[in-house]
Amino acid sequence: MAKKQQSDGGIVETIKTVVYALLIAGLFRTLLFQPFWIPSESMKDTLLIGDFLFVNKMAYGYSRYSCPFAACPIPGRIKVPLLSGDPQRGDVVVFRHPVNGEDYIKRLIGLPGDKIQVKSGMLYINGTEAPQVDAGVFTEIYEAQGSMGNSPRCSNAPVGNGGTCEKIRAIETLPNGVKHDVLNIDMNGYADNTDVFTVPEGNYFFMGDNRDNSMDSRFAQNVGGVGMVPAEYLVGRADRIMFSSAGSSLFQFWTWRADRFFKAVE
Repeated sequence: MAKKQQSDGGIVETIKTVVYALLIAGLFRTLLFQPFWIPSESMKDTLLIGDFLFVNKMAYGYSRYSCPFAACPIPGRIKVPLLSGDPQRGDVVVFRHPVNGEDYIKRLIGLPGDKIQVKSGMLYINGTEAPQVDAGVFTEIYEAQGSMGNSPRCSNAPVGNGGTCEKIRAIETLPNGVKHDVLNIDMNGYADNTDVFTVPEGNYFFMGDNRDNSMDSRFAQNVGGVGMVPAEYLVGRADRIMFSSAGSSLFQFWTWRADRFFKAVE
């Protein structure tokens, strides 16, 4: 009987340990980090389809806890002033779309009060051009990519399946000195020439690094774009890629890209 009680007690303790571990893991995810898988090519070549990363939810001094109801568009927030930091121009940020509630990832370009414009494919912030220098050509295989199975857009289109897809690459420097790659597909695309956008107080302006393949703040929300994003919709900053899959699933480990393990997001 004593041995049976010990055995039952061991099972109970094991169950308790598992439950506690799950609770701690859930709390860790809810308050500190959120996993994110890149589904589209809007942030190439900074982020590739299939990159798996964790979003630092404490980067801006608050964390989002999960909303228990699907109808709740904005989960509650916990403010942690000691860990606070303002979003910086050039940060790669995950945010919740103000209309459809989906998570998006883009680069923060415009801060509250900024005037943003794109002219002939060049970014202007408060009337000053963000300079670009040539960085060669970004190439990839023209084929279905990721779980969505979309084929990439190419500056050298048309490209047959299995062919080499090219995009013109440049290094852009933002006013605070942040340098990052941008890709160009069209020489005079729809969003290569825009009106001047004035970012309202408490809002932010985002753009994808793959400039001709990103529905971002250059596009109004009523046509499927991001528009201006209020601060309370920010989820956190993407700091580091954990691993990356070139296949249609994260679990196809044989397709993992060896050069992207623990790669910093810049």
